[in-house]
Amino acid sequence: MSDGDKNPAAIAEPVLDVQGDDRWMSLHNRYVADTKDKEPDVLFVGDSLVQLLHQFEIWRELFSPLHALNFGVGGDTTQHVIWRLQNGELENISPKVIVVWVGTNNHKHTAEQVAGGIEAIVHLLNQHQPQAKVLILGLLPRGKDPNPLREKNSKVNELVRGELEAEGGGGKASYLDVDPGFVHSDGTISHNDMYDYLHLSRAAYGTVCRLLHPRILQLLGESGVEPPTLPPDP
Repeated sequence: MSDGDKNPAAIAEPVLDVQGDDRWMSLHNRYVADTKDKEPDVLFVGDSLVQLLHQFEIWRELFSPLHALNFGVGGDTTQHVIWRLQNGELENISPKVIVVWVGTNNHKHTAEQVAGGIEAIVHLLNQHQPQAKVLILGLLPRGKDPNPLREKNSKVNELVRGELEAEGGGGKASYLDVDPGFVHSDGTISHNDMYDYLHLSRAAYGTVCRLLHPRILQLLGESGVEPPTLPPDP
């Protein structure tokens, strides 16, 4: 599906520093430095939906106890993630689970190309981190009202889920839908869930993470990692 090197969404590409402050590369270099002195069991990689998760209490409650690292960068596309992973962010670490959440920023690409870019990330992770189980999170709907980008994200999810199920992932890659139903019956998304109709509110992150956390625990258990005991929900 990725069409090899012909798919622009599957070709590694760094972010062009058009603002002139080199923030993207500085953040990447910080993540590379993190790999040299931390030993994560879980690695999150992706765009702003991954990066912003780190700022909420739900991260410290559910994922910090799992020895998780967050390598999210706002605005990243599949090709940006591929570049980062090929340039140091997978060195020196051996996570048991790698969570990937990226693709909604690939505005210039078709659904087929975005799906191919995500699959290229899966293949890269399987090659460089063969011990890790890869978990691909489905792209969320976006925009207050129905729109083409929402339709494209849905198509990407359909393609990625179908491809992973067809391949079986070799037991190393799987798909998880973390949309609890953000689109209401009238086709709208509430600002209470997505404050700008793209990024998640605190409450929405809590809902998404309650879907994600049990799957990560399951994958860690399959990898022989004893999960920490967490306090019961209030």
